[in-house]
Amino acid sequence: MMKIVVVSDSHGFNERLDQVLELEPDADCYIHCGDIECMESEYPMYRTVQGNNDFFSDYPEKIKIPALSHRILAMHGNQFPYINRLQRMMMYAKKEQCDIFCYGHSHIAAMDHMDGVLLLNPGSLWRSRDGRGPSYAVLTIEEEQVHAQIKFLD
Repeated sequence: MMKIVVVSDSHGFNERLDQVLELEPDADCYIHCGDIECMESEYPMYRTVQGNNDFFSDYPEKIKIPALSHRILAMHGNQFPYINRLQRMMMYAKKEQCDIFCYGHSHIAAMDHMDGVLLLNPGSLWRSRDGRGPSYAVLTIEEEQVHAQIKFLD
């Protein structure tokens, strides 16, 4: 079993990144889906992708992470227009041979399953745009099963 914590859009609020690390100390991997707005050296434990506000860093546009029999693709999400966004993300994940796509950008936590792909947005650690508060996601991955949960900070 693997435990993977997914965050996004912390926008320089590093105390929230620290809070997630304290709440989930046993994760096998931490993924940040962009707009971290800090230097790579500050949070090396997070596998981070470039967000549209990460002007002063050199994060990759996407990362792929093997997780047992699954493959995770992480991108910020601003690369996909809002029209048919989930369908485009699903198709891109399949092209990249991944069955889990983690993304951010919208500041709204969401979980969707589409044609065998889990599309997971952990929401924003800074400011949610749906009034539910700062959030992140936890993936529990087993060989045959993937369980995703959205968690909210106090």
